[in-house]
Amino acid sequence: MKKYKVTLTQEERKELDAFSSRGKHAAQTVLNALILLACDEGKFQKERSINETIARVLNVSMKTIDRVKKRFVEEGIDMALTGKPSTRVYKRKADGDLEAHLIAMSCSEAPKGHKRWTLRLLADKAVELNYVEDISYETVRRVLKKTSLSPGNKKDG
Repeated sequence: MKKYKVTLTQEERKELDAFSSRGKHAAQTVLNALILLACDEGKFQKERSINETIARVLNVSMKTIDRVKKRFVEEGIDMALTGKPSTRVYKRKADGDLEAHLIAMSCSEAPKGHKRWTLRLLADKAVELNYVEDISYETVRRVLKKTSLSPGNKKDG
């Protein structure tokens, strides 16, 4: 594996010290700051630790240390601290049309043999009526939660 050398300026060290000493940042950001501080080979570092010691003290893997060092060298301090933003795109199954059908079904009479609609019954009926190819009862719950029609939200009285 290619060895990456972390050399921090005095300003970067101050910034990383601030990250690691204040509790206002995400745990992974603080951990990455501590890794960079420990791996620093610049002239402002008093004592440099080896990766094995850093891994043992911070309870992280050697691979994690290597990835943080690589991101710092190749992409800068900001990317090394926070990592890359997610590029994953989530496609929603429940569009407005399906939501309207689910709400209409939940307001209608329950099927024979049932006192009221359950989330699973609504999900099964939506698939049966070809509103959607497949849907989980959890998705149905999220759709109904946005309205006042949630089955667990009924008030007696």
